[in-house]
Amino acid sequence: MLRFAIFFLVIALIAALFGFGLISGMAFLAAKIVFFVFIVLAILSFLSGTQRTPPP
Repeated sequence: MLRFAIFFLVIALIAALFGFGLISGMAFLAAKIVFFVFIVLAILSFLSGTQRTPPP
């Protein structure tokens, strides 16, 4: 998931470098969305891992 965010960020930077504003904006928006989904899933994963009790 984090790889997708980095991938879209790199695409946005390359598109901005060459002057493709619309493509750059869309790729940056996709990178932000994927990054925030990653953060939410990581937090949920950490919280669910701390609430488990070890087997006897």
